[in-house]
Amino acid sequence: MSNEGIATTQPQPDYLAARGFRSWAFTHDHKRIGVMYLITTHFFFLVGGVIAMALRLKLLSPGPALFSDHAYNVLFTLHGAMMIFLFIIPAIPSSLGNFFIPLLIGARDVAFPRLNLYSYWIFVVGVVVTVASLLRPIDTGWTFYTPYSAQSSSAVTALSLGLFLVGLSSILTGLNFIVTIHTMRAPGMSWYRMPLFIWGMYATSVIQVLATPVIGITFVLLIAERVFGVGFFDPAKGGDPLLFQHFFWFYSHPVVYVMILPAMGIISEVIPVFARKPIFGYKAIAYSALAIAFIGFLVWGHHMFVSGMSTPAAVIFSFLTFFVAVPTGIKIFNWIATLYRGSISLDSPMLYALTFIFLFIIGGLTGLFLGSLATDVHVTDTYFLVAHFHYTMMGGTIMGLFAGLHYWFPKITGRMLHEGWAKQAWWLIVTGFNVTFFPMFILGMQGMPRRFSQYPEKYQPLNIVATVGSWFLFLGILIMFANFVRSLRSGARAPDNPWQGLTLEWSVPSPPPVENFEEIPTVTDWPYGYGSRSRSGRDE
Repeated sequence: MSNEGIATTQPQPDYLAARGFRSWAFTHDHKRIGVMYLITTHFFFLVGGVIAMALRLKLLSPGPALFSDHAYNVLFTLHGAMMIFLFIIPAIPSSLGNFFIPLLIGARDVAFPRLNLYSYWIFVVGVVVTVASLLRPIDTGWTFYTPYSAQSSSAVTALSLGLFLVGLSSILTGLNFIVTIHTMRAPGMSWYRMPLFIWGMYATSVIQVLATPVIGITFVLLIAERVFGVGFFDPAKGGDPLLFQHFFWFYSHPVVYVMILPAMGIISEVIPVFARKPIFGYKAIAYSALAIAFIGFLVWGHHMFVSGMSTPAAVIFSFLTFFVAVPTGIKIFNWIATLYRGSISLDSPMLYALTFIFLFIIGGLTGLFLGSLATDVHVTDTYFLVAHFHYTMMGGTIMGLFAGLHYWFPKITGRMLHEGWAKQAWWLIVTGFNVTFFPMFILGMQGMPRRFSQYPEKYQPLNIVATVGSWFLFLGILIMFANFVRSLRSGARAPDNPWQGLTLEWSVPSPPPVENFEEIPTVTDWPYGYGSRSRSGRDE
């Protein structure tokens, strides 16, 4: 990509220059809005992590211990709702997406800056309503299945309203990103010169705009049933509880790719930089993101194989579930091909990117058991599903997020992370994660059901192993966040382009100026031309 038109004689103040509550609360700067999303979502990540530690302590013993069974139900509902709706769904799209989409396409801001700010504050209001509702203990589980959620005396109505607002924020953000990517790319940036993170965010935004209204309407129907007594889901009122599941999973399975596609985009940015090779199969990776988004709308039924679905419908959903693995496999094979014979540098962003590939492959392969009718019936609602979900979501999405945070931390803050601390945290996180969740595959195959606070004694040894592993995982995450705080306060000053990347965000100072670019750059090449020439003058 070209640096043409970027003046450096009169450096602008960076986006962090103005301080004070009002300068942040009423900002239209996409970078500041991205940082506010980043802080808000990661707060709930830490809270959800503390709750998870409490759950694992409870599961050290097979019988009654620490707190009641009802408290256990409340805590796993809190853990799931916070991690899914308040962290993992908005974490990458709304934070890193907001910060880097304009920088990566050579724009000064998103298409609708005011709408971007409104989206954030709608999200905050939704978070406040959601958290306030959780002060009255809710024990429905994070899926809120009817008829129990329709009949429960807990604050399900307020929770539904809060999640409706969070979903509205997601829709507005996705719409803003689609318009931005279509209309604000720098001169010369054709679709095939866009960074692959942008392709991932584009597919993500399409899902946000098309799928999120479904869950919003579902929560409105649930509110109407609870408040006005309209029978949508409660069979006692003439409703159908399976209708709720169909609505919920029609949204929730595509939204899995809202979680994973941005992480895949990050991996596609990190690997060629630290392998010093052009990305292999650029168009295949780009189109596979759109294919995953499309097929993701067709496979929601595999969550309902044991809900009374007809055999022909189950067979069709099973086939489609296997089919969605094709574009995912294309991405993984192309990343591995990019690594082949590369000059690989194992800096912390690359370590997390490689971890993503390894853990996500395990998550994907174990998904074959859940897509197959015969084995799904055996492992449904067991700890096998808990392990699979965490290998795809935490082993995939969150490891991709960690790769992005370590990769772009110098650009966001103008400071370098301490690599020694980063690598120590990585070792603890990877070791702790596998020790925590891999035994759950075995527990699930042996038949241990999920969502139960008490279990037969024969399952205790592996539960002890999983709980001890969670301590290492949590310690690693704490060290990682301590490194973020320490480096933000006293880390070494970051150069403009510490990783020698070729995408446009590395052509501006660190942290970026308020207006991103003094003059809009002209793009003359694709962003992955490593190995033959580099804009920085470094030839490999």
